Amino acid sequence: MKHRLAILTIMLLAWTAPALAQGCAMCYSSAQATSKDGQRTIDKGVIVLLIPPVGFMTLGIWMAQRYARKRDLERANEHSVQETQLIPYKLRVGHRIVQSRSD
Repeated sequence: MKHRLAILTIMLLAWTAPALAQGCAMCYSSAQATSKDGQRTIDKGVIVLLIPPVGFMTLGIWMAQRYARKRDLERANEHSVQETQLIPYKLRVGHRIVQSRSD
């Protein structure tokens, strides 16, 4: 299984390699032909264009983790309640479970 995954990964990387070079030579030569102020402006523009996607991804990951934590706590609480309801011969006293006497 690991061997197949490694082959698939290598094939995927080899397949996407040509896509990495599309337009790079023209963009690079165009950016190098500008003045130093123009190059700084391009750098700032790239950073400004990265802020919204990074912000949305950060927000999405934070919300997903918050939801998962809340869901896990709810499931743990349900499980503890079901456990005390399914075992009738045990009595819940405070935070301990004590065996009831069957005399």
